[in-house]
Amino acid sequence: MQVPLYQAKAEFFRMLGHPVRIRVLELLQHGPVPVRDLLADIEIEPSSLSQQLAVLRRSGIVVSIREGSTVRYALAGGDVAELLRAARRILTELLVGQNELLAELRQTEGGRADPAVVSTTGIGHP
Repeated sequence: MQVPLYQAKAEFFRMLGHPVRIRVLELLQHGPVPVRDLLADIEIEPSSLSQQLAVLRRSGIVVSIREGSTVRYALAGGDVAELLRAARRILTELLVGQNELLAELRQTEGGRADPAVVSTTGIGHP
């Protein structure tokens, strides 16, 4: 039975949904990185890093490269780096919008916002 594309996408994003995995992917954007450097940059227990690297390897978005006694990890393709850049752009735009709204709220008398301004942003709505 084939999985619908939307479900496969949800699984993919769930796999990315861990801060250590995201940090590993960010560190790998510029090329292969030895495990010892990942450990130094992320500052977690080796066993925890190993578990997160295993998840990324199983998903196929990172590969391991053995060079003698050193194991390096690398992104399997450039699309993941592009996805991380897109996420950064989206978050930047969201934060800019929130900062603009905050500035508007602070400019209103007594901190009371115009309900029309708040409702158009979706803030305060479930």
